[in-house]
Amino acid sequence: MCGISGFVGASLAAADIADEQLRCLDHRGPDATGRFDRSGAVIAQNRLSIIDLTTGDPPITNEDETIGVVLNGEIYNFRELREQLRRDGHTFRSQGDTEVIAHLAESLEPNELAQRLDGMFAFAVWDARRDRLILGRDRVGKKPLYYHYSPDTFVFASEIKGLLAHPAVPRELNTRAIPAYLTFGYVPTPHTFFSGILSVPPGHILVLERGQPPELLAYWSPPVPGVNGATSLDVSREPAATQVRAGLERAVERRLISDVPLGAFLSGGIDSSAIVAIMARQTDRPVDTFTIGFDDRDGFDERPYARTVARAYGTAHHEEVVRPNAVDLVEQLIWHHDQPFGDSSAVPTFLLSEITKREVTVALSGDGGDELFGGYERFAAALAVRQYARLPRSARRGIHRGLMTLPPQALRSRVGRVQRFAGPADLGLPGAYRSFVSFVQEPLRQQMIDNADDWALDDYRRIWDSSAGATTLDRLLNLNLRTYLVDDLMVKADRMSMAHGLEVRSPFLDTELVELALRVAPGAKIRGLSLKRVLRRAVSDLLPSEILARGKRGFGVPLDRWFREDLSVYVDSALGSSDARIKRHLAAEPIDAMLAAHSSGRRDHGQALWMLLTLEIFLRREGW
Repeated sequence: MCGISGFVGASLAAADIADEQLRCLDHRGPDATGRFDRSGAVIAQNRLSIIDLTTGDPPITNEDETIGVVLNGEIYNFRELREQLRRDGHTFRSQGDTEVIAHLAESLEPNELAQRLDGMFAFAVWDARRDRLILGRDRVGKKPLYYHYSPDTFVFASEIKGLLAHPAVPRELNTRAIPAYLTFGYVPTPHTFFSGILSVPPGHILVLERGQPPELLAYWSPPVPGVNGATSLDVSREPAATQVRAGLERAVERRLISDVPLGAFLSGGIDSSAIVAIMARQTDRPVDTFTIGFDDRDGFDERPYARTVARAYGTAHHEEVVRPNAVDLVEQLIWHHDQPFGDSSAVPTFLLSEITKREVTVALSGDGGDELFGGYERFAAALAVRQYARLPRSARRGIHRGLMTLPPQALRSRVGRVQRFAGPADLGLPGAYRSFVSFVQEPLRQQMIDNADDWALDDYRRIWDSSAGATTLDRLLNLNLRTYLVDDLMVKADRMSMAHGLEVRSPFLDTELVELALRVAPGAKIRGLSLKRVLRRAVSDLLPSEILARGKRGFGVPLDRWFREDLSVYVDSALGSSDARIKRHLAAEPIDAMLAAHSSGRRDHGQALWMLLTLEIFLRREGW
């Protein structure tokens, strides 16, 4: 795990620029630095030492040093690749995973190179023989990779701040990002808030030949049964659960390779609890587990559930009640994300990573279980959209009017979630599903920004249309995997853990398990309001009954109270002021109305206000 950066293009101060890029990424790799400089190209790396602590420091090259490699992440099948390469006559200087990429690059085409790798990774290969740069990103986007291209210079880095350290990269606001951000709380891949800075999409490589523009090539995409020859797993829930269990056990085993201390996040939910249970069975020492909680009056404390699992498996359990200074914390989060980021669960993820790094350098997480097996209520709601749409229009209007008249107390309960899902049902799919995940609903978004450029919504529709012919749930899972997972969940996990030099591994996002899970029949995942059915069955013998029976609970913070108490003055001054930066780009009236409604308790706009607050801080920091 580390930060990588580099550039192609003549520069009199190449070494100084590379060093400055690395300094911006110190937090990602504090253990060693190195760079490979050949033929007008520099690739550099900050290393967080996980595997091969003695011989794995950069730069890593092939035998004759004509090919250099930098790697962010882990290659889980490196031992098998290494043995095959050795049989083919290659000689290795190190014992780690990065060097296999250098040797594979000698003879394989870029697409084949990426396809051979199993892991979470972003890599750069500079082949001085061919004057060719290859960038590659893992299949589901666990590791980030950004770039800027101009006719004279190509620059890349693990984080945007690493790009901006290069003098050729402009620092200009991409105003087209704002409407998309109001909807999703992020800017969809490959775009960013900076004009001229893009991200390499998951499952893609980028090839730059001297004198040519960069070429993006896909080497993998999520299988969708019924599309492009992908087939479903034609078995009932019971045998499917057996296969899922075996796949999850193999995925955990692959992620236990480490030469440094290793532990696990434990929330007490099914996903993280299953990972801990399997780890406990595969290791010969107590698993270090980590949990945080907030003030219990907010209902955000998951420590009792985590303790249940910790006791069941005799883990070395670490827990802490956190009382963060939210004002200071939000400023830190923006610095680490480099952009506005609307998902407030970044807060507990940051704090959990901080306490985890005190004891271990690697932590396994339950990320991905909901994405693969249908763990969100919005999936069930989207499946019900067509049935709801069959009701007479007058009946739907009556239901909607009734829900809208409920008091705020009711709207914070399960009834409130019904209101949230019933309101947009007339939009059909995927419009209703997009509304379910939106931070600012229509028509409020239109009031905030007139004549919004809806390119991101068009992209959303294109992803949906690309899965035509598949079942509704398979289409929803594919849409979620290619949007929310990539641009929210994976970004949050990477930035908040790497802020503390902690590597997080996600067994549920193992390639073999992903491809298996996406082929499981929809009815084995969701039936009515019963979610993740096949996964619950797969781990039913591992977990206490109270854990198996728990519904989905997000990893959240008490924003509702924070914005009325702890952060009220700060938010009012930041967003309510007439000179707020967001009011240069958004209409002031709907923002002020949202603040007033939240402060009075008439509505809970906590998530939307957090999203706007991070945008305000970002614009203020950049001077926009």
